[in-house]
Amino acid sequence: MAPYMRLRQICLVAPQLAPVIADIADIMGLSVCYRDGNVAKYGLENALLPVDTILLEVVAPFKDGTTAGRFIEKSGGRGGYMAIFCCNDPDERGRNANALGVRTANVIDHAPYHGVQLHPRDCRAAFIEFNHTDGSDDILGAYPPAGPDWQKFIRKDVTQALTCVELQSPDPMGLAEHWGKIIGVAPSGEAELKLPNATFRFVKGANEIMSALEFRVTDVAGVLHAARAKGHAVAGNEFLLGGVTFRIAA
Repeated sequence: MAPYMRLRQICLVAPQLAPVIADIADIMGLSVCYRDGNVAKYGLENALLPVDTILLEVVAPFKDGTTAGRFIEKSGGRGGYMAIFCCNDPDERGRNANALGVRTANVIDHAPYHGVQLHPRDCRAAFIEFNHTDGSDDILGAYPPAGPDWQKFIRKDVTQALTCVELQSPDPMGLAEHWGKIIGVAPSGEAELKLPNATFRFVKGANEIMSALEFRVTDVAGVLHAARAKGHAVAGNEFLLGGVTFRIAA
């Protein structure tokens, strides 16, 4: 199989799942495709919503002592939790990361799905996971974490695409180079990593976090109005939801 690397999923973390999922669905015009019972062993509940062929997941802890709960406590609830990439060989990507001093935190092996999660402290800013599912070289192919028929829940009447993931750091170019080495994509331009289906942009900030998600929508004013109606403070073309800034563009 020819090598490839695509953004498959972004995971956010919240203290309570239901209100965040309801707001994302209502404001962005998205539908929940799946709730994965497998995450319960980590003390979590979740829900996933497809944004075209990228999955947006929110997890929330339902008991004390979870990694996600510690993340919320440490970050004050600010920052995205995980960037998940599909590729041809997660184990090879994991070995390459290990050679850079980035430890493997967890390996998930539920055939036909295989995932390698890297340690967030070594990744900096957020977890990175690489995974592969038999047939996942087809962007509309099987992806068990999103359920058996996730494709049927894709909606494009409001939100058309998740176009960019923004990470901030006191040293954005250094973080871009670090993530670039991990995922095998060289930085281009102003501290950016360009994948076939999304861009990762690295900007100046006080802390290293996944700070924003950028979306292309059909009606910017309508989305911002829906965010205000849900009680979110809108500044320009953005608002805070699920610990990250949602930035909206036509």
